[in-house]
Amino acid sequence: MKKIILASVLAFICTTLFAQDIELPAPTKTGGIPVFDAIDKRASLHDVQETPIKLQDLSDLLWVANGITRGDKRTIPTAMNLQEIDVYVVLKEGTYLYDAKENKLILKLKGDHRRKAGKQDYVYVAPVNFIYVADRTKVTGPESYLSAGCATQNVYHACTSKDLGCRIRTSIDKNALKEVLKLNDKQEPLAGQTIGYKK
Repeated sequence: MKKIILASVLAFICTTLFAQDIELPAPTKTGGIPVFDAIDKRASLHDVQETPIKLQDLSDLLWVANGITRGDKRTIPTAMNLQEIDVYVVLKEGTYLYDAKENKLILKLKGDHRRKAGKQDYVYVAPVNFIYVADRTKVTGPESYLSAGCATQNVYHACTSKDLGCRIRTSIDKNALKEVLKLNDKQEPLAGQTIGYKK
């Protein structure tokens, strides 16, 4: 029992102390199952494993959520191409901002903050939570919710193709997220999306 506790403490210390920016592998932009099959098989995750997902899969999912396609275009539409949506990632080792241009995760806060990523129990054990954030200096209206919806649907289809589960959530504590994501007063969390392997 003491060995298990010691191993858990050491694992927590390592992930907390050594959390840093994460360089992502180039996203995979081809393949997967046909889109109509992905739509037909789409389902919301109910039970999730804590097992971390592959870094390549994380890169692919971030790209479909809000990556760069051609020139300055993104994988999701935004009003007048203002690109007001940012994707933040809550992992066991810390919270991060997805930098699509550099294809990396920028560390915002070390430590396990999954309990602030949502209000449902499965959020606390899932290896990945995406948080979709709108920059209100660019767009003040409801258009941002449409863009975030497009992002979450892209992720649903990609997860289905990769045999991963996910679930979109609007039940979030915006103030808690502003704290752990290091947001300013003009940034608004819109929704969360929990991702992981199905039990």
